[in-house]
Amino acid sequence: MQVAVLAHESFPDRAKTAVGLLRYGDHEVRAVIDRARAGGRVADVLPDVQDAPIVASMADVPAVDALVVGISPIGGGFDESWRPDVRAALERGCDVVAGLHDFLEDDPEFVRLAEEHDAELQDLRKPPDDLTVAEGTAGEVDATVVTTVGTDCSTGKMTASFEIRDAARERGLDAAVVPTGQTGVAITGWGIAVDRVIADYAAGAVERLVETPEEQDLLVVEGQGALAHPAYSGVTTSILHGSAPDALVLCHNAGQEVIHGYESFAIPPLDEYVDVYERLAAPVSEATVDAGMLNTSALDADDAAAAVETYREALGVPATDPVRDGVPDEVLDAIL
Repeated sequence: MQVAVLAHESFPDRAKTAVGLLRYGDHEVRAVIDRARAGGRVADVLPDVQDAPIVASMADVPAVDALVVGISPIGGGFDESWRPDVRAALERGCDVVAGLHDFLEDDPEFVRLAEEHDAELQDLRKPPDDLTVAEGTAGEVDATVVTTVGTDCSTGKMTASFEIRDAARERGLDAAVVPTGQTGVAITGWGIAVDRVIADYAAGAVERLVETPEEQDLLVVEGQGALAHPAYSGVTTSILHGSAPDALVLCHNAGQEVIHGYESFAIPPLDEYVDVYERLAAPVSEATVDAGMLNTSALDADDAAAAVETYREALGVPATDPVRDGVPDEVLDAIL
């Protein structure tokens, strides 16, 4: 499928879905829409991913099948400045895909335009209607289950999940990512955005996801939030308990010391954070933090290498920056 990705004034740093699709998606991205960077190309700001032109509006996009909203702002609301592009996409008969808490299908104008132009509105965060509480059975699956966890939101849990999957596949294993957020769902075409699920059913939703794939050697459950986050620790706990993992991978941004957006809250010392995750997992699984993933994108090569080594020593397990250095054998061995 050929798509355009909307990322107004957010690409690449605050357009997680856009970057995820460019790096891991199977769709051909024919344009990124960002009025602030119009006239450039993806490769100018984001190397080693699918390249595409950056344009100012949907009017500048070549023929595509769908427009994907590539931004998910805090709170997941729809920004009215995006309306002209969504409207233009629907008028062209393009489907529109979004992972917002504000559902496209609740917008009367979008519903009308979709009906008039035979287009589809896809709300990736809309959960199934038949979810239930967890039964505590995820630990019975045959696959090795690994859950990525973080010291904060946006520490690279989704990226780590796909990089681990790809490294395992290169080794000949049947490996899959279990998507628990809108970006993972957009990339893989399945999954449940757990942060939209009723709290009582959240662990059950993750349990269902883990039990869905058949005959896999490795399932990498995409983590969300962080246990020490004052706002999003609930979804983290649901994923941790619902997935009943065999191993945990701790993700962190190099040099970050406080919770983004909640700067009065310090990130706990890394060795203490490892203990918190392991103790909270303990009631449902014996999972331990067996590897670390570090985002060093803000550092040069020498400083990045030093930061990874420091992170490895702090955790006491193998570590890597999966985007810069991939997932070396020692890291994958530790995870498996």
